[in-house]
Amino acid sequence: MGKVEILRAGPLASVQDLGRAERREGIPSGGALDLFAARVANLLVGNPEETALLEITLGGLRLRFGDHRAVAWCGGVFPARIAEMEFSAGRPTFVRRGEEVEFDPPTRGCRAWLAIAGGVDVPVVLGSRSTDLRSGFGGCEGRALRDGDCLSLGKTSIAKTESPRPAPWSAPLQWTQTAERVPILRFLRGSEWDEFVPEAQIAWLRQPFTVSAQSNRMGARLEGPKLKRTNDWELSSEAVVPGTVQVAHDGQPILLFGDCQTIGGYPKIAHVITVDLAKAAQLRPNDTVRFEEVTLAEAGTLFTERENDLRRFRVGLALRRV
Repeated sequence: MGKVEILRAGPLASVQDLGRAERREGIPSGGALDLFAARVANLLVGNPEETALLEITLGGLRLRFGDHRAVAWCGGVFPARIAEMEFSAGRPTFVRRGEEVEFDPPTRGCRAWLAIAGGVDVPVVLGSRSTDLRSGFGGCEGRALRDGDCLSLGKTSIAKTESPRPAPWSAPLQWTQTAERVPILRFLRGSEWDEFVPEAQIAWLRQPFTVSAQSNRMGARLEGPKLKRTNDWELSSEAVVPGTVQVAHDGQPILLFGDCQTIGGYPKIAHVITVDLAKAAQLRPNDTVRFEEVTLAEAGTLFTERENDLRRFRVGLALRRV
């Protein structure tokens, strides 16, 4: 069984996968904040889509491998290297025993997902290997990675060190580098949309919002026009999920991410559609974001089209390995 040594962990790196299905028990889903990027990166190195991988935040990560492995990553715009060789997003590459992989701070976006053939082999907790940073379980002892950590890797049959480095093909760019300068997040109206005054609805649709420094894996606090309601009634706590946009008492919205709570009592003005959570995961403090309304039918079509494209991509990968 191989290992990878964390020579430098950077600001926040953790082990993640596709998360937990225990929200009915009050446990956040967690997992990679861009589940689609994690799935694609895993497919590129021959792993099942749910395999545990590394989530990198704001770069600064440096790894050393104990054996030969295929690696691939997706996410923001990060300068990355294997030894002195450029390591591009979405393009699987073989790393040799003793070589180092390094991610510098991103020039756009803030997160990347690094898949390693065989996957990161940490204990399964509540059906997932993902790190729950708030509750302190899963991943590597329930915490962010630290300098000097050594992670076990699963078995892999992909170690073709004689293959071209990097591979002469890649996944589509729109899947592998999702950070945009001024992202537009498409949304559906939330259950309390009609409780906001017309001026607030117009501001949500037309005005930009800025990402606050008070943002993390639970969600991004946004700063912009105050979103007023037509009344001050207190709401009963209801289910929320990643993508839900709540509005706090100060009139400022909060876009929830994968580590968000399972219920909340703030009014819900919107819900960002699934296919745009990839762009949302790249938001960092001081970024500007806008919102655009779509219908439920349009959101469903976008999701179905992307899944169909991914299905064809899987077939293409399988043919390459025949």
